[in-house]
Amino acid sequence: MKTRFADGRVPEKNRSARKMVAAELKTARLSKKLTQQELADMTGTQKSNICRMESGSYNPSLDFLVKVANSLDRELKVTLE
Repeated sequence: MKTRFADGRVPEKNRSARKMVAAELKTARLSKKLTQQELADMTGTQKSNICRMESGSYNPSLDFLVKVANSLDRELKVTLE
């Protein structure tokens, strides 16, 4: 995994944001009654990436998040507060 922070640790605010996105993605996947493997197949990625994304340990690109949202018949909306 790439080190994006000088000390190699993800700041708490980033972890919190990742967990929020992860929970929303998992909820959306489960509401569609899809397995992680099915979602991975739909998005052209590996199941391990979906698993890591849902655990908050994966930092997906914005383009990939849009692709996942579209696969779940959802729209990605970003709010800056």
